[in-house]
Amino acid sequence: MSRDPVVSVLLDPDRIGDSLVDDVRRGLVAHPRRLPPKWLYDDVGSVLFDRITRLPEYYPFVREHAILAEHAAEIVTASGATTLVELGSGTSEKTRILLDAFTADGQLERFAPVDVSEATLRTAADRIAERYPEVEVAAVVGDFTLHLAHLPRGGRRMVAFLGGTIGNLYQEERRAFLGALADTLEPGDSLLLGTDLVKSADRLIAAYDDSEGVTAEFVLNVLRVLNHELGADFDLDSFAYVPFWDPHMERMDLRVRSEVPQRVSIPGADLVLDLAVGEEIRVEISTKFRVSKIAAELEAAGLSVTRVWTDEDADFALTLATKA
Repeated sequence: MSRDPVVSVLLDPDRIGDSLVDDVRRGLVAHPRRLPPKWLYDDVGSVLFDRITRLPEYYPFVREHAILAEHAAEIVTASGATTLVELGSGTSEKTRILLDAFTADGQLERFAPVDVSEATLRTAADRIAERYPEVEVAAVVGDFTLHLAHLPRGGRRMVAFLGGTIGNLYQEERRAFLGALADTLEPGDSLLLGTDLVKSADRLIAAYDDSEGVTAEFVLNVLRVLNHELGADFDLDSFAYVPFWDPHMERMDLRVRSEVPQRVSIPGADLVLDLAVGEEIRVEISTKFRVSKIAAELEAAGLSVTRVWTDEDADFALTLATKA
């Protein structure tokens, strides 16, 4: 008989609103204008991203899934973990491969998925609790950039940060995040990090500009979030989705571009924007990595690389790093 999952809600609705206002006031007057990608992932955005992972052009999901399917047992053994924490868990679909391996080994006691979307997390937690009745499910509705100190403690933990999400952080943000995560880990705890690797620009652009337009809808969703949460009057039909590859920074840069001159009011942030034709708002970056760069950034944070696994085409990597 399964145990009901415990769901801890760390995101205060008032603080969420304050954080959104702060990000809008700071980001939309910057040059270039920008918004943090975390605001893409409301309940609508979470559903859209799940659709993206199933698109034929979007190789990262398939490649990471293949690595997990082939090497999950090795990952479980190498980590020695009794608690699995997943940051940005979403539907936890890929994590079930790890959970299967952990439960087959018999060492897993607790699974702690962390996500900002409460509806998505509760649904996933219920499914996980039903499928793995012997595992305690302790879900956390929270922001992994803010709530690392509140991750469940006890036992040996492996924190899984999959999907290449680390690439959505700017270099200084990655440094701060990895340092903060390392500070919360105990000796013997580990991080399983998923990273998309550098490859041809054509393949990258195709992955972020799918033929069905789902990625465009996903990125434009951030304007819908501002309309809903802050009473803004963004006309989504007046914006185009613009993805491009930045070879110098080795990252995809995802923006929305104003197609007409327009004035946008954002009452909830007490802000009015005058956008010229062609003016852009950066919504997300997706940095691509080289294995040596991953190792250097982890080691700078105080985490020692234990193992690295890639798919047969070296499109994607999973790196296990341990706190000494």
